[in-house]
Amino acid sequence: MKEINSINIMEKFSLFEKQWTPHIIGELNGQYVKLAKLKDDFVWHSHENEEELFMVFKGTLLMDFRDGRTVEIREGEILIVPKGVEHRPHTNGEVVFSLLIEPKTTLHTGNVESDKTVKELGWI
Repeated sequence: MKEINSINIMEKFSLFEKQWTPHIIGELNGQYVKLAKLKDDFVWHSHENEEELFMVFKGTLLMDFRDGRTVEIREGEILIVPKGVEHRPHTNGEVVFSLLIEPKTTLHTGNVESDKTVKELGWI
């Protein structure tokens, strides 16, 4: 049987500094639970087959959409990005602590490969 323990999310955030590099902290029903520290701009991308859930623990995450809208996700809030919707996460210069829940098959930068693409995610 798999060991069952609680996970201290803020403690996990203290284990890494690199930004825009998700770290896996759990797995359930074919989904990974990931943590990432975010700062400044990410790349425009979409995920054809997967939805993404973003939850902010610290700071404010801004999510741009191609229709010109920007949605603010503040501490304690979540945003679900539907599959196929092009989006670009970014911050206002602060480091944002975010939790993501998405299928294990989700590629970090979706349909785009860039210098920010992480091909192999690690567990912490």
